[in-house]
Amino acid sequence: MSPQPRTQNVTTDAGEARITWFPAPEPRLLLATSHGAGGGIEARDLKALAAALPGHGVTVALVEQPWRVAGKKMAPAPKTLDTGWRGVWPALAAPGLPVVSSGRSAGARVACRTAAELGALAVLALSFPLHPPGRPEKSRADELLSTGVPTLVVQGGNDPFGRPEEFPAGPYELREVPHGDHGFAVPKKSGLDEAGAMGVLTGAVAKWLAALG
Repeated sequence: MSPQPRTQNVTTDAGEARITWFPAPEPRLLLATSHGAGGGIEARDLKALAAALPGHGVTVALVEQPWRVAGKKMAPAPKTLDTGWRGVWPALAAPGLPVVSSGRSAGARVACRTAAELGALAVLALSFPLHPPGRPEKSRADELLSTGVPTLVVQGGNDPFGRPEEFPAGPYELREVPHGDHGFAVPKKSGLDEAGAMGVLTGAVAKWLAALG
């Protein structure tokens, strides 16, 4: 049985952030992951990873950015999100485990932008927002292509922020959750339910993390 999750508040230059720890019994890695601009750590993919990965020797730290902790409804500018992530990093590194930096949507962009400077082992980008919906010319591919560390993108097959086939070739891996939208919800007619979709996601992540070490 895995240890019970615990929470830790961390003061950053962007305000008070919160980490919810899901410890692995015998950890070899730490996956630190944050939420997007439209929700928190209750997102289905983050909950699924927190439930599945400790059994694979990976401690999971779900990070709530200061704007969420403060109860605000809108995320601040990207620079402020980066500031919050940098401020939490010492607490994430404190257990002494190699840290994989991660996030979903806007959080994925933060992880990509800051990975090299913070010394992340790798980056896991969940639902990377390659472009705003309907605006493929507004590409954010440069953030993804410049992480400088091993990177895995897990993307829904029907994500309006970038379908898998829209992603450019580059030094990263990409895994698809068939039929998934930006939140990895799948339509009933797809024949894949939420549990199945999350199984695809957690299985791909666990396999990739195992190859890291």
